[in-house]
Amino acid sequence: MSATLIISLIIGYFGILVLISYITGKKTDSYTFFLANRKSPWYVVAFGMIGATLSGVTFVSVPGMVRAAQFSYLQVVLGYLAGYFVVANVLMPLYYRLNLVSIYTYLEQRLGFWSYKTGAAFFLLSRTLSTAIRLLLVASVLQLAVFNEIGVPFAVTVAVTILLIWVYTFRSGMKTIIWTDTFQTAAMLTAIGISIWVVADELNLGFQGMVNTITASDYSQIFNWDFKDNGYFIKQFFSGAFITIAMTGLDQDMMQKNLSCKNIGEAKKNMYWFSLILTMIFVLLLVLGALLYLYAGAKGITLPERGDDVFPYLALNHFPPVVGIAFILGIIAIAYASADSALTSLTTSFCVDFLNFKDKSEQERVRLRYIVHIAFSLLLGLVIIAVNAVNSQSLIATVLQVAGYTYGPLLGLYSFGLFTRRQVRDRFVPAICLAAPVLTYIISANSAAWFNGYQFGFEVLILNGLLTFVGLWAVSVKDTPLPESD
Repeated sequence: MSATLIISLIIGYFGILVLISYITGKKTDSYTFFLANRKSPWYVVAFGMIGATLSGVTFVSVPGMVRAAQFSYLQVVLGYLAGYFVVANVLMPLYYRLNLVSIYTYLEQRLGFWSYKTGAAFFLLSRTLSTAIRLLLVASVLQLAVFNEIGVPFAVTVAVTILLIWVYTFRSGMKTIIWTDTFQTAAMLTAIGISIWVVADELNLGFQGMVNTITASDYSQIFNWDFKDNGYFIKQFFSGAFITIAMTGLDQDMMQKNLSCKNIGEAKKNMYWFSLILTMIFVLLLVLGALLYLYAGAKGITLPERGDDVFPYLALNHFPPVVGIAFILGIIAIAYASADSALTSLTTSFCVDFLNFKDKSEQERVRLRYIVHIAFSLLLGLVIIAVNAVNSQSLIATVLQVAGYTYGPLLGLYSFGLFTRRQVRDRFVPAICLAAPVLTYIISANSAAWFNGYQFGFEVLILNGLLTFVGLWAVSVKDTPLPESD
């Protein structure tokens, strides 16, 4: 594929996003930017959340992990389903009952000022890092496919990547994102469908032949019952459940979309349908991964060592141009569907949680919102460059590993607030939430020696949350009433 063709695709794609932004961005204020006036149709939110949840990392890494892990990632996906049920029935009703804009204001009502600021700060750290990792992928693909050929430095590619998000989100935030994410999810699903269809056709496989071939291959194995292995089913299932609870239910980015629905009933419908469709998409991505490796084996193609490079390599070099086009559009769509809402939620959290927005005039809110939006755009660019310089593993593993350390304190804070009636000594909370990830790292690094060969995987999130919970209990006092809604 020529650089000219790819650049033309990108320009056309973002032209559509800017048009959507223009149409939806009329008569907006801060409430529109943050929650889309709570008028978003649940089915639109559900469909758009698929792209926001998956990210470009998932689009590339899940097919790429099939060689090493077969279909075992479905163990984590089953855990996701359980986690989404908890989010829909425990956390979302709380947020709606308290009429929250930032979900971290619950921590101030329940635990205190420092608990609130600590929770919001960990979200900002978590979402900044995870978004940077996700955007690193799309920037790397664009660099490989386009900008290396025309001599553009990677830093410039990163700047363009961030600028494109800012252009269509800075005016109306969540009101625009609800609709752009819907378009981007549709583009991503189209890309997956085209890729599967073309690769199966290259292998002369119809639908039944494709199913039979994958089932008969070594790639279709799902369950792992080796207790000491990182892929052990129980570990993977509960890791998936708690990752979902933390990265969706305790994440301002994902909850901000749900809070834009008209009421809790519609928000629950959104969560149920979204989780079911998401599960089916994970299955399709794993099917695509199996087909990619079967194709390479049949054609004698030597694949890159890193699983993350397999899909891009084959799509851009060995398949008909339609697959390359679908891949470029798909990865751009899914990466930006994840990143655009992240930038908006980072702006929302900082404005509401640290700048006391409720006490300012609308004119001052708009001015500060623009400044914060630009500042986080610049910060994301710097973090992307830094992560690119130090990361060497699968990006989806990096995302989940980072989540284990940064979302763990949030998991502990909310668990303590929801499931106890004790009051913490609030001034000690920041120290506890900083100590828990450090202790988690020490335990994880030495687990094989200390626990008879047991190795921690993604369940470091559970350990981190548990250590935070224990620390909060240690500095807590007698029972106290839980907050009531106004």
